[in-house]
Amino acid sequence: MANSLKHLFSPIRVKKMEIPNRIVMPPMGTNLGNPDGTVSEANLAYMKRRARGGAGLIITEISAIHPSGMAIPSELGSYDDRFIPGLKMLADVIHSHGSKAVLQLHHTGRESLFMLKAGKAIAPSPIRSLVFGMTPREMTREEIQELIAAFGAAAFRGKQAGFDAVEVHGAHGYLLTQFLSALSNQRTDEYGGDLSNRSRFIREVLQAVRRRVGEDFPVSLRLSAEEFIKGGYTVEDLKPLLPEWVKAGADIIHASLGTHGSPGGITSAPIEYPPGFNVGRAKRIKEIVNVPVIGVGRFTDLPLADEVIGRGDADLVAFGRQFLADPDFILKSREGRFEDVRKCIACNQGCIERLILGEGNIRCAINPETGQETLYPQGPAAVRRRVWVIGGGPAGLTAAWEAARLGHRVDLFEKEKEWGGQLRYAGKPPFKGIYQEWGAWLGAQARKMGVNLHPGVEATEKMIQEGNPEAVILAAGGEKIIPDIPGIDLPHVTDAWQILSGEVAPKKQVLVIGGGLIGMETADFLGQKGTQVTLVEVLKRSPVLKITSHGYMLHTRLREAGCKLLFDTAVKRIETSSVTILSQGAEEVLSPIEQVVIAVGLKPTENLKKFLESKGIRHFVVGDAVLPRRIIEATEEGAKAAWSL
Repeated sequence: MANSLKHLFSPIRVKKMEIPNRIVMPPMGTNLGNPDGTVSEANLAYMKRRARGGAGLIITEISAIHPSGMAIPSELGSYDDRFIPGLKMLADVIHSHGSKAVLQLHHTGRESLFMLKAGKAIAPSPIRSLVFGMTPREMTREEIQELIAAFGAAAFRGKQAGFDAVEVHGAHGYLLTQFLSALSNQRTDEYGGDLSNRSRFIREVLQAVRRRVGEDFPVSLRLSAEEFIKGGYTVEDLKPLLPEWVKAGADIIHASLGTHGSPGGITSAPIEYPPGFNVGRAKRIKEIVNVPVIGVGRFTDLPLADEVIGRGDADLVAFGRQFLADPDFILKSREGRFEDVRKCIACNQGCIERLILGEGNIRCAINPETGQETLYPQGPAAVRRRVWVIGGGPAGLTAAWEAARLGHRVDLFEKEKEWGGQLRYAGKPPFKGIYQEWGAWLGAQARKMGVNLHPGVEATEKMIQEGNPEAVILAAGGEKIIPDIPGIDLPHVTDAWQILSGEVAPKKQVLVIGGGLIGMETADFLGQKGTQVTLVEVLKRSPVLKITSHGYMLHTRLREAGCKLLFDTAVKRIETSSVTILSQGAEEVLSPIEQVVIAVGLKPTENLKKFLESKGIRHFVVGDAVLPRRIIEATEEGAKAAWSL
């Protein structure tokens, strides 16, 4: 295996720093820091788990170089000497498994909700944030000089803390990008105007960092190679600037893409973008500069990264969310166990949406250990129990795998002949086949872990009484909601699951009832087949948020396919070839309608709950059996049930 990945596992030297392989773990925000911005035990546990994986280079999450530049109140700090002890512990954890450690230096500029709300956010110009819709204060020349010096001072603290290098964050719409972009910089002094002047701030920051850390200490510059927004700069625009930035002090160019205001969440690309999609931009940068370039772009497997290095498109490759999904993917791949790698499904539920929606610290929807390393039980359990898991969807399979990992004797019963639960249908819409693959992977991993799998067997009260398990994890999922609408039983009325499974063929003129994720994805599935779709939803706005990556892409495809979305609309009657709706208080007849698809959603399955309670059998209810929600809730509840046994 080492021979087949020879490019990826060759060392590379940057000044005095020799990186043992070309795999990079890039910065990812965790929200795990202490309230005062110091490194927490949770930070260290999270990083230690990732360092065990064997990346050549690990770059920390953002650290604030100045109190005015924090994205969140608990952002790790590098603006004062009091942060050095914690940063040293972080560097030591990264070094403990042979990786090189890089401290990322950051100023948020205008892209901080709490700073904007407090009236403290600053930026090159008083132009409202594309993310938060609020306006910052324009920086003075004195403040610009203060922050340039602050970057240098923070870099020196990183060196004092034992890091092997520092990275200046000049990407994703934060302060350095705000200076570079004409969309956010309308200054008329020497830091505004043409592109060369707008790039001055980055150049002077790099010069300040170089002065403070010395000539031999490596400095990385993370850039958005393209702004990826209408009117924004492109990689071609950056070409004349790149040699200047290298001369100013950049020893590595980390070629990311987009800003947090770019459409489609491109900074953490959704599943619609194939692995390696952005590496062409890294190649174009590499043609201009003679320093190593890090390629970025939803990488999930090592062979593709090895090809990228072999072709010379990049010198190193960053695997971001893949480190969250499976911190052991490098070790598994080197051993040839590619089938055991838990591949990131780019759902963004735990790593991105959880943070932007204010739901808490970092998680991974398919790996419940991530962000909970201090809670995660290593096992084995003190008492080995006989456990039954009822239901083979994400919650049940995760519960069974985790319980078996901890040494329990586990039987899993699934009434269908296939594993995956709702994943069997969620994997049918465009670009979502990886969801089905993940469901199959979960089943295979559960079997490898020693779970006794019973497909096609529906657990009954009698079975439970006779089997006498010590604990039951009820993950029986949800039941379809059938709305009470006149005409609902007509022969041309079907449901989303029958359409997605292929049990019922779609017609040409279709009305979908329900604008949640099931309805929207079913409409997407139909639209890609050339069906004319009208979707009705009683809510005034779509429950599928456009601020999420998948939501944006989904809305875009539906619009491009000509799907008619009717919100604040209820179906009053279904007839043979028409449907009567009540839209914003007015009745309207839609015709012709050849097929009506019910996609209102699910309700929790009630089977066995009362029985388990009445018999006093120790049990846990998880996933859609509690309340139909996302993958992340299903897997976390399944895992925590197993941990509680």
